[in-house]
Order: sequence, then C-alpha cells, then structure tokens
Amino acid sequence: MEERAPDGEAQDQEVVVVGGGASGLAAARVLAQRGRRVTLLERGAQPGGNISTRRDGEWQTEVGPNTLIMKPPLYQLLSELGLLEEAQPANAEASKRFVALEGQAVALPTRPLKAVTNPLIGVSGWSQIVREPFVRRSRKQEESLADFIARRLGRRVLDHMVDPFVSGVYAGDPARLSAQAAMPRLVALEREYGSLIAGGMARLWQSRRSPPALPQQWRGRLVSFPTGLQRLTDRLAERVLAEPGGAIHCQCEVTAVHRRDDGWEVEDASGRRWRARQLVMAVPAPVAAELLRPIDERLAEPLAAIVYPPVNAVALGFRAQDITHPLDGFGVLIPSVERRRTLGALFSSTIFPGRAPDGYRLLNVFLGGRRQPEAAEGSDDAQVAQAMADLRDLLGIRGNPVWQQVSRWPQAIPQYELGHGDRIAALDQALARHAGLSLIGNWRGGIAVGDCLENGRLLGEQLAAEFE
Repeated sequence: MEERAPDGEAQDQEVVVVGGGASGLAAARVLAQRGRRVTLLERGAQPGGNISTRRDGEWQTEVGPNTLIMKPPLYQLLSELGLLEEAQPANAEASKRFVALEGQAVALPTRPLKAVTNPLIGVSGWSQIVREPFVRRSRKQEESLADFIARRLGRRVLDHMVDPFVSGVYAGDPARLSAQAAMPRLVALEREYGSLIAGGMARLWQSRRSPPALPQQWRGRLVSFPTGLQRLTDRLAERVLAEPGGAIHCQCEVTAVHRRDDGWEVEDASGRRWRARQLVMAVPAPVAAELLRPIDERLAEPLAAIVYPPVNAVALGFRAQDITHPLDGFGVLIPSVERRRTLGALFSSTIFPGRAPDGYRLLNVFLGGRRQPEAAEGSDDAQVAQAMADLRDLLGIRGNPVWQQVSRWPQAIPQYELGHGDRIAALDQALARHAGLSLIGNWRGGIAVGDCLENGRLLGEQLAAEFE
C-alpha cells in the first residue's frame, strides 16, 4: 500500500483506476504486472463491486452475480491467477432450466425430439419456427429485441422463452432493449445467413470442425468457487497489491475529477487527491456522468441516459421436506405473461454444493427489474412474502423459510435499450477530445462478468503499451 502524501499534496501515479469491480480490477492487475504505478480507488469496504459472497453459518449466498461461464479468456485468467484447480463446476443437474407456464414449472427442452412436444413452444410456436428460414431480413437499422424475436420466431417464443431469459439476464424489458446492442450475435446470424436456424447450424458445424479452445471438461461450464465468486475478485486484488507499483484504497469515494495540463486529478470525500497521466473510470454510468459533467456535458449526457432498474435478491432457506419440487435444475424463470411480480429463482443449493446445511435447500429469488421496478419496494418482510406468494405453487413449497436474507441493488443492471449504440458512439466521439481518460464498465461491451474481466484486461494491456 502506498503512504499518504502530506496534506494538500496530490499523490502522483501513472494510472488511477476509479472503481474496483471486475473491470477495474482486471485493468489494474494488468497494469501493475506490467510495472506501472497504478492506484485503484474503491468506494466500498472491499474490492469486487457487485461481486460479493456472504456467509452466515452454513448458508452461503451471492449478493450479485452467481456464476461465471467458462470461455477461453476466463480459462486463461484463472490459469494465470492460480485459481483453475479451485474452480468449481456446476452440478450436472444445473443444465436443466425451468420456465413458469400456467402455474407449473416446465423444463426447457434439452434435445430436439423433446422440443417437438414441449408445451412452452406449442403448436403455435412451431408453426412460426418452421417458417423462420423464409422470413426476410429487416431493413431497419435498429429494432427492439421483442420485435426482432416476434418477427423471426413468433410471439409464443418471445413470451415463453425469450422474455423470461431477458428477465434472468438483464432484468429487462425486451420491448425496450435493442436487439443490436443486447444480443448482437443473434442479429449477426440474420445479417450473415438470413436465418437464425440456418446460421445457428452453420456456426455449430464450424465449431465442431475447429480445434477445441478449451479442455472438454470445461467447455461451456458454469463455474464458481467453494467460497463463492468473491474468491476471484479477492485474488485479483491480491495480485495488484503484490506488485511494487500497485495500491488499492477502499472506502474511498471519489467526489471530484479535474483535468490538468499533464493529466488528471481525482479527489475523494476526505480531501485526499491523486494525480495521474491516465485515468480509468470503471464505475456505473450514472456515477461517471455525475463526476464528468463539470468537465464536459458531452461525456455526461449519453452516460446519464443509460437506465439501471432496481433489483432485490431474496435468499430463502428451507427444510428439504418443505419443498415438493426436486429442484433438479438451475432455476425457474417467470415470464411476464404469467403476471407474477417475481422475475425468477435460482436453485442455489442444487447448482453448487456447500451453499446450504445438509437437509436444507437454498433459493435465490429476484424481484424488481425494468418492467416492475415497484416490486423492489417495501420492507424485507414484504419482499420475502411476495417471493413466497409467487413461488409457493410453482415449487410446491409447504412450509415457511427457516433462514432469509434480502440484498438490494437500487441501480442493478444497465439496460442496453433502443438508441444504446448511438449513445456509445456519441460518448466515444466526446471521449476522443480528452486524452488520458478511459471509460469502462458493464454498461458497454457486455454485462456478463466474463465480458467485464476481458474488457478490463484489454484496456490494461492498451494503457500499459502506451507507457513503453
């Protein structure tokens, strides 16, 4: 850790990173390992941002993201951090997903033959799916995700498959989300192949002919760690501090950013100041907007327009005999057409061992989101009561929870809504006028933790090269 400079003097660094979430930690780790003097400033009590694991006796919960998906960049990162042997793959049962349909938890089809008779798709769904290869490409520059899916796959697939998926990933509204921004790979299939089905089959064939990018046991697996996802961010922080030029300050809320002739200066609530040639803002878009507005309104405007709905995570522990559903899957998602307030629930004690005491089951339930932000209001007891009302019949819950925990995110997940691409383009245009300033976070380039880690690494490599 670096020592505090005398009062009134700014501490000189090569790079200051504001925000200690996945993006900021990944960038700081690369910079420190490349020999740069880098200081990371984190508002919270510990690095990690919304990645946080809580332990209460034998109950273990994730406050934010619950899993990572193993892809080549994550595999490489875990190898470099010495965490690959600790990585905990999800149980095989977690490959099954359930969706609520008319008061029942129905499993999504996992094989083509089962898909034909699956009630989630139904006759009306299949009648549209078989016509999908003949649907014309859209001429629109941008289209809502709801319009894109309804046009190509029909309303049934939108309502009972894509809508709940969007709730589970974005806590968003497909009628507001931009298909081009939120699901660019899906849009690329239409653009390149003229059909989602034809494009999907072509990509599958290509992947089978390509050399495997990962060992077989890791391909596409969901992973965590026995002590939770916080293990990853803790290790990233350790690697920053292990380098001579690396420093981290927690409980350090940046309140002002200033442009200087030779770089940038930031100030925290206690009056401490840091000066650097390069400044990385790795904070939520609204926070970045507030800090950068005095410098350039053209930076603040597109950032402030990015919406973050509230989401509450309600962890509920039950005796195993009080739930009749076998919980033999990843979780259950609830489409908006079911008219319930809960977005869905993860079967946390099924996905990974060690999340609940023996003989008990743990659910992680989510309320709020873009469509029903008011569902996140109310006391903790009211949140638990709402979750129970929505899940009791779906999962056959006969008793009350024996343990509970409510975690609140007033600004949870950034929404890549219509116009998002234009907002990012306007931001980048304004950013080009401010040398030495970088902006990064899950509000651009993907909301998944894996995306943030890789984007942070790439930025760290880019900035480190500029010093050489």
